[in-house]
Amino acid sequence: MISPIASFIRVPDGPVGVTILGATGSIGMSTLDVISRHPDKYRVIALTANSQLERLVALCRDFKPQYAVLVDSNAAEKAGSLMKEANLNTQVLSGIEGLETVVALEDVQQVMAAIVGAAGLRPALAAARAGKRILLANKEALVMSGKIFMDEVRANNAELLPIDSEHNAIFQSMPPNYLNGLEKVGVKKILLTASGGPFRDADISSLEKVTPEQACDHPNWKMGKKISVDSATMMNKGLEVIEACWLFGTSPDHIQVVIHPQSIIHSMVAYDDGSVMAQMGNPDMRTPIAHSMAWPERMKSGVADLDLFEVSRLDFERPDMNRFPCLQLAYDAINQGGTAPAILNAANEVAVQAFLDKSISFTEISGIIARTLDQVANEDATTLAVVLDADSSARKVAHSMAYGV
Repeated sequence: MISPIASFIRVPDGPVGVTILGATGSIGMSTLDVISRHPDKYRVIALTANSQLERLVALCRDFKPQYAVLVDSNAAEKAGSLMKEANLNTQVLSGIEGLETVVALEDVQQVMAAIVGAAGLRPALAAARAGKRILLANKEALVMSGKIFMDEVRANNAELLPIDSEHNAIFQSMPPNYLNGLEKVGVKKILLTASGGPFRDADISSLEKVTPEQACDHPNWKMGKKISVDSATMMNKGLEVIEACWLFGTSPDHIQVVIHPQSIIHSMVAYDDGSVMAQMGNPDMRTPIAHSMAWPERMKSGVADLDLFEVSRLDFERPDMNRFPCLQLAYDAINQGGTAPAILNAANEVAVQAFLDKSISFTEISGIIARTLDQVANEDATTLAVVLDADSSARKVAHSMAYGV
């Protein structure tokens, strides 16, 4: 597998048009912050959200996009009325079809794909089919349908740049000709860093009583609830291993997870000659966002300079698979291939929500995922329909386990 990441450059006349999928989330808001620092270089064409209509309307007042999309049709109808009251010329669309429309607009050159979970798959695929520069913050698109997604990117001459801080760091640490194959250019392995989350040093026996509030209290990053829980279980890192396999055309055997509590080194690439290239910076998502938007150039992101004297030390540990069984499940899923990663992702989304709903304990998350992988048949992921069917089946099985219905 050879990834077609960022293999060429498009330079439009005037400011670059941007659609932001998931504008009201943390990545979306950080993207808007970067754009606001460069009004001469970028303009917002479309903003989208799931159901947070008031927040989306407020963003439309500030950035005046041509389009706004709310997946929830009732929220979209209310938003349309609010737009008129605010004398905004923003056209409001709804549903998945609305998302697919605004990523394919002619005036759009870049699409920030920041919708959390499986819901972001279809619009990200639509952006690939439209040949856009995709700034990929939705790792589930590759976890669920890696080959399908990468084939669409390649077939439509799209660009794909990773926004996850780890994958962006790997991209920055790779040699320029890595698309020829990692082994051919002397890359030995990828060192994927992880903070270890809030329970890195906790007694394993205490994890059963962890509350959602504790799991969402990440020591380094400000994130949404779902991704915060994923960080606490290290499923987030497992999904990133799967994503990295597709992004960089490698196998899980060549990806080593390294716990790095300070979150200063965002990931590394080890070479055959003994060199290890690392990308460092303060833990702020505006850095990878600005890097990917401006690539191959650089621009200011608003992130403070890294003070090495203040950091003073960098620590590294091996992950304990007994403490983090979700990480092992992710490695198992990518090694199985087929629809196993989609089943893993679906079961995890259901289990995490059940934990947030206080229907299951923190330690039951991994058990539900493991049992779902056992019960749902693993098929060849040849089409999107097959992938979505596996996703649906896994959700039903996991939901029954998590909620007892």
